[in-house]
Amino acid sequence: MPFARLATATTPTCHIGLGLAAVGRPGYINLGREEDLGDDRSVEALRTRTHELLDAAYAQGVRYVDAARSYGRSEEFLADWLHAHPEAGDVVVGSKWGYTYTAGWSTDAERHEVKDHGLATYERQRAETDALLGDRLDLYQIHSVTPDSPALTDKDLHARLAEAAAQGLTVGFSTSGPAQADAIRAALAVTVDGEPLFRTVQSTYNALETSAGPALAEAHDAGLTVIVKEGMANGRLAEPHAPNALKAVAAETGMGCDAVALAWILRRPWAGVVLSGAATVPQLVSNLHAPAVDLEEDQLARLDTLAEDPRAYWERRGQLPWH
Repeated sequence: MPFARLATATTPTCHIGLGLAAVGRPGYINLGREEDLGDDRSVEALRTRTHELLDAAYAQGVRYVDAARSYGRSEEFLADWLHAHPEAGDVVVGSKWGYTYTAGWSTDAERHEVKDHGLATYERQRAETDALLGDRLDLYQIHSVTPDSPALTDKDLHARLAEAAAQGLTVGFSTSGPAQADAIRAALAVTVDGEPLFRTVQSTYNALETSAGPALAEAHDAGLTVIVKEGMANGRLAEPHAPNALKAVAAETGMGCDAVALAWILRRPWAGVVLSGAATVPQLVSNLHAPAVDLEEDQLARLDTLAEDPRAYWERRGQLPWH
């Protein structure tokens, strides 16, 4: 499958991918966006910023880029960059469907995105993605599956996804919410003609939210590639918001809190790709130090104590304002 190209990557940062959620639209829930993006949130300003991040990521060996239909114009920005960089044919491109962007390029919209996992939405958004990314699309994921998602039981949708897989597209899913583990296990049970439908899973996992860990290990053991998103907990694990325990470990290693937080995830044997959600090139460069962070057992144990109850974690995440 196309996504298997990552498994043979030889660059030291092959396990770090670049997610475009923070730069494909003017508003997002990451902390610190006022400083990161400033006042100019125009389409062209964010297109330029996205291209600068992609340039830096590619130069440093990053070979997976993650977008979504609901990330504003992320697919468009990525498509423009790919067209201008024919040498980047080794970049693995993933996107997601299931949320529609509704903010109209505003940071204070009443609703920024609308969720719908129905077959009609898949057909519409697949056509929209194909119009932009065409045959550069390697991986298409259902966006934020929860245990009650109709995408887990819709046989007609499963048939269409299996058809896409038969034509060479890798089919995956992402998860969100306090019941991520239940959603992952339910998705692992989805089959078409006796064969598992999904080949990748993308879930939130970080030092504050670890509840999906056992299910992600099961997914890895079942042959799925695991992609970790929100490793920085939407900025809660970055300076200046990082917990004191993380700041202390970072000081001991001489690395940034962000690199240590991502390194903690990379120590999981099931973590195939860990996404950087950087909004600036310096943030990306700092994130890319993660593979070089050597954490001692006592440091890992101290970071393990940061885990929160998943319901409390997701409640707090849901209260983060769109900046």
